Amino acid sequence: MKSVLLLLFLLLTACSQAESPRKERSVSPPPAYGDSLVEGTIGEPSTLIPILASDSASHSVAALVYNGLVKYDKNLNLVGDLAEKWEVSPDGLSITFHLRHGVKWHDGKEFTSRDVLYTYKVMVDPRTPTSYAEDFLQVSSADAVGPYTFRVTYKRPFAPALASWGVNILPAHLLDGKDITRSELSRNPVGTGPFRFSEWLPGQRVILEAYNGYFEGRPYIDRCIFRIIPDTSTMYMELKAGGLDMMNLTPVQFERQTNTAWFLERFNKYRYPVPSYTYLGYNLKRPLFADKRVRQALTCAINKDELVSGVLFGLGQAAHVPFQPGTWANNPAIKPFSYDPARAARLLAEAGWRERNAEGVLVKDGKPFQFTILTNQGNEQRIKTAQIIQYRLKKIGIDVKIRVLEWASMLTNYIDKRNFDVVLMGWNISQDPDQYDIWHSSKTGVKELNFVSYNNREVDLLLEKGRRTFDKGRRRAAYFRLQEIIADDQPYTFLYVPDALPVVSSRFRGIEPAPAGIGHNLIRWYVPKQEQLAAH
Repeated sequence: MKSVLLLLFLLLTACSQAESPRKERSVSPPPAYGDSLVEGTIGEPSTLIPILASDSASHSVAALVYNGLVKYDKNLNLVGDLAEKWEVSPDGLSITFHLRHGVKWHDGKEFTSRDVLYTYKVMVDPRTPTSYAEDFLQVSSADAVGPYTFRVTYKRPFAPALASWGVNILPAHLLDGKDITRSELSRNPVGTGPFRFSEWLPGQRVILEAYNGYFEGRPYIDRCIFRIIPDTSTMYMELKAGGLDMMNLTPVQFERQTNTAWFLERFNKYRYPVPSYTYLGYNLKRPLFADKRVRQALTCAINKDELVSGVLFGLGQAAHVPFQPGTWANNPAIKPFSYDPARAARLLAEAGWRERNAEGVLVKDGKPFQFTILTNQGNEQRIKTAQIIQYRLKKIGIDVKIRVLEWASMLTNYIDKRNFDVVLMGWNISQDPDQYDIWHSSKTGVKELNFVSYNNREVDLLLEKGRRTFDKGRRRAAYFRLQEIIADDQPYTFLYVPDALPVVSSRFRGIEPAPAGIGHNLIRWYVPKQEQLAAH
């Protein structure tokens, strides 16, 4: 769950100090209220009830509308959000949260422990189609001890317990006793966050307005507007034309198109590594990918350094495991399957792929080695990555087709239904190394995150072991071994870890680069009064 729900709520997160903009002002005018922040987004939200969403577009909007009990601060430490403080019992099995007093939902109703209890109950309700129930199924009891006290007790030690309460808390007074899948909150959410929902024009934009009653203080910015532009080239043109204030640049845009004096006077660019990776995921239910030697061969045939250079323009690094390089759970001793076409050919031959047809495609039992890579529309990096992979695999006799789909359609009609050969996608990684939802064999159902259907008994046991102890050394040992197995099994070909490349209009002040990126203090961003746009 943490791989999506907590990290996606941190807009533009990172794991090391963000690179500051090239242009600095010696003196900034004082903060002022007003103006709008218009951000470009490739995807359209699927729902604004976050526990029902698995896409980043939905979570990016929801992150400004809702709060959790805890959150990560700018230095990636867990701190209170809706909870002012908490106590953990000596055995580590119970957490008592003391909630903030006086917090109001956007409709004026008071936030209480009833809302937290409802959120827990709806998460574990088998009728709720959520990918994030697993963490809450570890709970043995949850109690609203008083209006501002919530206590949760676990069956067994559960290392990610505290972080899991970064889940967005939902309004019980609007949802309790109703079918959450039919709630109007999916299109008209009510939260406790710094911005309240205003308008959603499908295919065009989502508008949020500053919430005057926010418990940390009203944001300086009046509105956050997410403009839906499913093509990064068009989005960049809109940025330069003044139709956007913020977007994530592509590597080619960052390196080659944004270094003019004109651009740097109007925008600030940032660069930092993010806790994420891009991968090829193989549908392990397809016979073509059942033999791990085939998956190993595919990895050996792909030049990851070529992808980092040609796709990322060096703004990232190759990936070999599902953990971010340099973090405490990452195993630096992993020996990756390096680019080696000759080894790829040998592995394929061992797996029975020895002969080629008249077109030069490998054949086994009369069937050619061919498959389709699915990836999402509007992401030029992934499309270019797929094209380079297609070229490299053709060299060893594999016929690859590429299909680019609209994001919501890809999720609903292909990923959820397991109707794919290979997907080219990405994951955001939580600060906690628990990845139970992605790799455990029990998480292969519809809407669940192990959609490649990976099943390894030892990995299941290691995932359990890693989350059942608070001892960091024992957790590290479990995750080190887990990475050895996954690196050998290659259920994914891990491709690269890209850098975040956000750009923001130079009108905006108060941006503070930190280990958590630049979005951690969005409520403190502002535009000086004399620079504010009357209409935006």
